Amino acid sequence: MHHHQMSARAFEAAREVIPGGVNSPVRAFKSVQCDPVFIERASGCRLFDVDGNAYLDYIGSWGPMILGHGHPEVRAAVAAALEDGTSFGASTWREVALARRIVDMVPGIDMVRLVNSGTEATMSAVRLARGFTGRKKIVKFDGCYHGHADGFLVKAGSGVATLAIPGSPGVPDEVVAATLTAPFNDLEALEALFDREGGDIAAVIVEPVPANMGVVPPDGDFLPTLRRWTEELGIVLVFDEVITGFRLAPGGAQERFGVVPDLTCLGKIIGGGLPVGAYGGRREIMAQVAPDGPVYQAGTLSGNPLATAAGLATLEVLSRPGVYDLLEERGRALAEGLGEAARRHGVACTVQGIASMATVFFGQTGPVRNFDDALRSDTGAYARFFRAMLERGVYLAPAQFEAAFVSLAHGWDEIEVTVQAAESAFKELAG
Repeated sequence: MHHHQMSARAFEAAREVIPGGVNSPVRAFKSVQCDPVFIERASGCRLFDVDGNAYLDYIGSWGPMILGHGHPEVRAAVAAALEDGTSFGASTWREVALARRIVDMVPGIDMVRLVNSGTEATMSAVRLARGFTGRKKIVKFDGCYHGHADGFLVKAGSGVATLAIPGSPGVPDEVVAATLTAPFNDLEALEALFDREGGDIAAVIVEPVPANMGVVPPDGDFLPTLRRWTEELGIVLVFDEVITGFRLAPGGAQERFGVVPDLTCLGKIIGGGLPVGAYGGRREIMAQVAPDGPVYQAGTLSGNPLATAAGLATLEVLSRPGVYDLLEERGRALAEGLGEAARRHGVACTVQGIASMATVFFGQTGPVRNFDDALRSDTGAYARFFRAMLERGVYLAPAQFEAAFVSLAHGWDEIEVTVQAAESAFKELAG
């Protein structure tokens, strides 16, 4: 039986000085009806909380820890960078090395600009698309989350869905009026939208595999058709690969599906656990960014020496042969193991995964293809499952509409232990 006294005390103290006691809403554990666990440290695929409980970690800091926590090469790189100084607000060689590595690995990126978060990356990419095309409107897909910039908080997936917030107060109607939405995987709706508004659309932004309504793979023809149509209409196609970048393949979703966007947003893995984002793409579009061009974007901590050191070390490890095959096999083993355990105990759910990420959608019988499908999930059942797994030492996302992430540090033994824990949790749920 886990005890959480210290976590409970920490949460009480947090609520006095931080809204909701957390610096990112999903951490509040609201949708899983319990108090959050405060983490003290992490190692490999394990987290340790302030009460001394250990957990197998399937959040991986929401994706960046693809090598596991405290990877020796990443730690060594950050330690070496720390010796030289933490921030200069000036050019450093590591920025160039990280940019070079990104350009070499990601098919659609000729030039890249480093920023500090995924939200900064998507915000900047859309501004750039507007500047490049001279058009105003953008299209996003229901349930895709692109950070919390004003124009994106329309049908924005996990955090907003979990807390049942309708878009967001504080976002002016005029700003959202320029954001059009369409259902993911629905080419018919998209065609109608393009027929009506095509000439005014600067950009279409999409998570090539959404992970903020849970993992929803694109239909086979969805991304290729989207690419063809945007090209015909002179619309900038933006892939938000903050989660999928370096996760689905060395070159991200665009490599895996063979569909190359005009601009790509990155984050998470390229910082190896430190705050980094990036946006990059075709040279002629990136040439519009200041100081080369008129589209302004800046950042004091962009290209930070510690963050670039961690990112470089992470991408170096990921470039080694066999890494992605291993991640793929372990991700598949987890997804299949969870699905079989649920079936054995007659728990209705659909498990969807790709590469090293997966989601168990509770109360679902068929595939989840879009946000409306995802919203039919039984969030109460997910909450019970989450608590049962936490009790058994497995730390999953505290929200139905998120992904579980497998890292290189998750061995076969850990995956087996996880599936056994799920087996017992499903049995409890079914009972």
